[in-house]
Amino acid sequence: MGLPIIDISGMSSPDPAVRRAVGEALQAACLEHGFFYCVGHGVPQGLIDAAMAETRALFDLPETAKDAVEKSLSPCNRGYEQLGGQTLQPGALPDRKEGYYIGEELSSLDARVRAGKFNHGANQWPQGLPGFEPAMMAYFSALTVVGARLMRGMALSLDLDEGYFDFFTTQPMATLRLLHYPPARPDVPDEMGAGAHTDFGGLTILLQDMNGGLQVKDPHAAGWIDAPPIEGAYVVNLGDMISRWTNDRYVSTLHRVINTSGNERYSIPFFYTGNPDTEVTCIPTCLDAGERAKYAPVTVLDHLRSMYRKTYVSKA
Repeated sequence: MGLPIIDISGMSSPDPAVRRAVGEALQAACLEHGFFYCVGHGVPQGLIDAAMAETRALFDLPETAKDAVEKSLSPCNRGYEQLGGQTLQPGALPDRKEGYYIGEELSSLDARVRAGKFNHGANQWPQGLPGFEPAMMAYFSALTVVGARLMRGMALSLDLDEGYFDFFTTQPMATLRLLHYPPARPDVPDEMGAGAHTDFGGLTILLQDMNGGLQVKDPHAAGWIDAPPIEGAYVVNLGDMISRWTNDRYVSTLHRVINTSGNERYSIPFFYTGNPDTEVTCIPTCLDAGERAKYAPVTVLDHLRSMYRKTYVSKA
């Protein structure tokens, strides 16, 4: 069985019953897979097309141009990541992908930057692509709105007040990650574009091109569920932080990428991590009578730092 398709346009309805219906659909998806397709998100197709076109243009640059904005040159993990720079699945070969990290653009005068908060600061921008920065920042802003709307739906899905996560969605941390997956190499059978992993944070909102390759672990069997691209839809999945927040009532599901299309594959995940000062402590409605919380409270920022250490020699 494939992943469910959820229309979130009802979250903008003035009718509470319509909004609750979206919450109910989210609850079913979060309990079953931790993954779903999202339509009715309101992001203009022109903005989506521009982000994907600039992503392709970025990875077509010469290696010297990409290396000039390599993320090791950034104090806040922004910029280019070389092919094979990450190994998401422990014990596996390095991932066959190259990437680029973008976050909220913050000047050195911003209080969060001056305080030295992890992953806060200015982006690096490649030379020779005049449309890259405006396209990416416009897309980043649009996805930030989608993330906040989804979190209101998540609150309803957990039988909470719709505004339960409002602090979490105020000045949220988020990362836009541009990814290029070369075709799988038939002479390296164990190599994956992205090894099996769960995501670190709150929600991931994924834009795929039409080449496919994303697979989600089947929660009821030993196999994998293909998550092929659907025109106009995002794939949304829950991160580890949501599992922790809900005492594992909602699942952060293993997924991977194997690019067997024979083509260059591009995708743009948006990692919605939330306000770094939010305390993630077990939501009361997620505990049955007599049940105890599995996890100690942790801030979003401390959770993120610990997750980065799993796959990088990070600056955390």
